[in-house]
Amino acid sequence: MTLTYHRALITGASRGIGRATAIAFAKAGIDLILVSRSQADLQSAVAEAEALGVNVQSITLDLSQLSQIRPALETTIEQFPVDLLINNAGMAYTGNLLETPLADWQQVLTLNLTSVFQCIQVLLPMLRQRQGMVINVASIAGYQAFPGWGAYNVSKAGLIALSKTLAAEERQHGVRVVTLCPGSVNTPLWDTDTVQADFDRSRMLTPETVAQSILHTALLPAGAVIEELTVMPSAGAL
Repeated sequence: MTLTYHRALITGASRGIGRATAIAFAKAGIDLILVSRSQADLQSAVAEAEALGVNVQSITLDLSQLSQIRPALETTIEQFPVDLLINNAGMAYTGNLLETPLADWQQVLTLNLTSVFQCIQVLLPMLRQRQGMVINVASIAGYQAFPGWGAYNVSKAGLIALSKTLAAEERQHGVRVVTLCPGSVNTPLWDTDTVQADFDRSRMLTPETVAQSILHTALLPAGAVIEELTVMPSAGAL
């Protein structure tokens, strides 16, 4: 198989879907730039991917610090060109709209939506040159408004709209855009202090299943694109 893409930049790459995607891509022979704010977890992911025989670079970066995104990414991609961007980093948040503090609302929107916009702006000129691809990991929550998840719902709906707009604008430049909307996935996201929810995690998707879906969209022949893909647990969980 001739690979269309040679190096992928993955955000939120140290755990969950991001890490599983890094390993799936490494197994496919795609070099990596892995981005995460957790240096210890990031180095562990780098070591695991490198053991599969690909070149791996890492960027320790808190994507909620928007002013740091451009200098951090530009420094690395100047030396290691990228033709595939996977925007996976994000956070979950539960709380009724009436009780959601403005600071919390802004935190969710900043990480789940605005940081993605910034990553796209930084990499897009290079992706145009290299006929690259952007894969945005959204959620079914962007289409189905779950009560008690207002800020998260809105951030993912905004990400879907961002993806659709980007696809419409960049089609003429040869950049393909994929929106992946998974249902519930058993990741450490459920263990964070911003989430108060009690679900049967054994019935959720695994990060590895979602990663295989992401890889599948990336390996599609250059003349086609899966513009949007919804992946749901077959066990009936959300």
